[in-house]
Amino acid sequence: MQRPHTLSIKRWFKRTLMALVILGVLTAAMVLLVDWSVERTGRQLTMSIDQLNQADCVIVPGALVYSNQRPSPILQDRLDVALQVYRSGITDRIVVSGDHGTDQYDEANVMRRYLLEKGVPPEHVFMDHAGFDTYDTMYRARDVFQVSKAIVVTQTFHLNRALYIGQQLGLEVQGVPSDLQIYQKDAYYRFREYPARFKAFLDCHILRSTPTYLGKPIPITGSGLATVD
Repeated sequence: MQRPHTLSIKRWFKRTLMALVILGVLTAAMVLLVDWSVERTGRQLTMSIDQLNQADCVIVPGALVYSNQRPSPILQDRLDVALQVYRSGITDRIVVSGDHGTDQYDEANVMRRYLLEKGVPPEHVFMDHAGFDTYDTMYRARDVFQVSKAIVVTQTFHLNRALYIGQQLGLEVQGVPSDLQIYQKDAYYRFREYPARFKAFLDCHILRSTPTYLGKPIPITGSGLATVD
């Protein structure tokens, strides 16, 4: 015959386990619901270049740059599609937003140099040196560069989240996908979007997060040379 104390421990263990299972199921359901909402919003705002409306700028979120100061294939594809948008005449401003947290790693200047090599005037390229994540990029576009209408160019797996964040921050956003090739880690990038999208939901609706850095306004209507340091 089992002792009452032993029975009590077993009951407590079963109840705790059941509570953890229920919590896990609810969390998974919430993550999937947020993922669906982000996907739906992004698809509604994604279009081809010939469907775009006039905007204040093109926003190019950063990605990996190599030690030889050249963009990775993912980033180069973003820049090449942004060039197509720019040359269409829809807008004459490009914001390149990336990680420039140290002197040794600088996404913003690599993107700027690439665009200048392709003939974009330097005053038309604005560098966001503190675009440490997508939320920071979109928030700073609004508050630092004073953008109200933006075209976001990035790969589809990332574009939906960027558009969702932009819309939640009150921006009028349109998206153009930059999937110019099949990427080796496509499945990984899509899987990574589940937690990234949930974080975006928390940033926008629960935490009301602010960027790592803000700084003084640099209006998109001015010159991109103001962002050169």
